[in-house]
Amino acid sequence: MECIWLIWGYIILVNIYGFTVIGWDKYKAKRGGRRVPERHFFLTGLIFGAPGIYLAMRFFRHKTQHKAFVYGIPVLIILNISVIAYFLQKC
Repeated sequence: MECIWLIWGYIILVNIYGFTVIGWDKYKAKRGGRRVPERHFFLTGLIFGAPGIYLAMRFFRHKTQHKAFVYGIPVLIILNISVIAYFLQKC
């Protein structure tokens, strides 16, 4: 049972981080500052932060015209769900 709480805690933290990073990049894009590399978003999505990134894309209206994000992040969400389901079965 403790395993499940650790998994959910990690997922929540990574998604909050993903949401925040998209918001930070949007802020920097508007103000002309140093941007977050796109690969950083995908790496965050790969380590189970894809849902947070997707929600932030919609919330901040950021990266919604980039095909790599429009199609890539939902694919990562499906991958995330599959891996999480596998680990939850093992707990």
